[in-house]
Amino acid sequence: MADLKYEADAGPEVGEIGDLPERLPGDPPEAAAGDDSGTDLLARAHRLLAAHPVADGYSGLPWALRRLPWFDLELGESAVDTDVPRMREGHVGALFWALHLPEALDGDRAVGATLEQLDLVKTVVRAHAEGLRLADTPGPITDALHSGRVAVLPGPAGAAALGDSLGILRSLHGLGLRALTLSGVSWASESGLTRFGEEVLREMNRLGVLADLSGASADTVRRACAVSKAPVLCARSAARALRPHPANLPDDLLAELSAVRGLCMVPFTAEQTGPSVRDVADHLDHVREIAGPGCVGLSGTYDAGAAHPQDLSDASCYPHLVAELLRRGWSETDIALLTWGNVQRVLREADFTAREAQRRRAPSTMKIAELDG
Repeated sequence: MADLKYEADAGPEVGEIGDLPERLPGDPPEAAAGDDSGTDLLARAHRLLAAHPVADGYSGLPWALRRLPWFDLELGESAVDTDVPRMREGHVGALFWALHLPEALDGDRAVGATLEQLDLVKTVVRAHAEGLRLADTPGPITDALHSGRVAVLPGPAGAAALGDSLGILRSLHGLGLRALTLSGVSWASESGLTRFGEEVLREMNRLGVLADLSGASADTVRRACAVSKAPVLCARSAARALRPHPANLPDDLLAELSAVRGLCMVPFTAEQTGPSVRDVADHLDHVREIAGPGCVGLSGTYDAGAAHPQDLSDASCYPHLVAELLRRGWSETDIALLTWGNVQRVLREADFTAREAQRRRAPSTMKIAELDG
């Protein structure tokens, strides 16, 4: 991927894993030795997540809230899967709020609806300032964590939100957009990225907007991995070797994602991963085996209209999954990467890439007609 050397880390952040102890404070000796008691494992999971909370790759909450006449996420909201009390119970530290739209919306309607969703995200965060804080770079995310709030990152949005305009991409970024899904448009299709699509990706790198490749064609994934100078991610992709869902990644693409230090974020949906928490853990095992522990993350996919596995029904349930991984022998270091460290690394590298690109490259003024005809 890259002719840039990532040197963004001036020092460790709170929640980094470099000096993670073999045992967490308060662990009894028998727990560190591998006690597989369900109660002990769940207690260890809570302690581990308290130190290294979840940075979740996908929440459909903005669209779900549109249909509610009234809601209070601070007090608790039973009409959705995600609210502040359940995120605190589940140790969620950061959350991408997706801006995806119904497929029927395209063109100017998609642009307008995405702007409305961004406005809704900001309105919701302002109305719940005790529990939520808007963030788009690693520093504010860490600040939100220190203040006991959940960091909200707007995105991913659908590629149709750009209206084939790099100026709109810059405007959306200025309003807080942090990730864009590269699929469903003429310049990112089954045939891969066109010349304009590559220009969009370069401009995303310059701005610091992450490329989400979930649901993209294999040719788009490969070309994006080759073109992007920043890490790419798949915000909702599990292992196709275990479940043949079209959004899941085959092993060869998982290997390519690993080669460019990208991130595969495994969703908690019965359709993509299976009906139980053990099925989700199977996918995490497989992705870690193929791509490595530095390339796997979590995507609750709550409030996105999907059925969830047993014991993973809402945003409070992450400790159940971590307890299952501890039972399987995952090290605390690998779990800390999974929950927090890998997402923070991708965000830091994207931020560094953007700063370097802005020194070398002016905003692109290219048009789709000029590049794709």
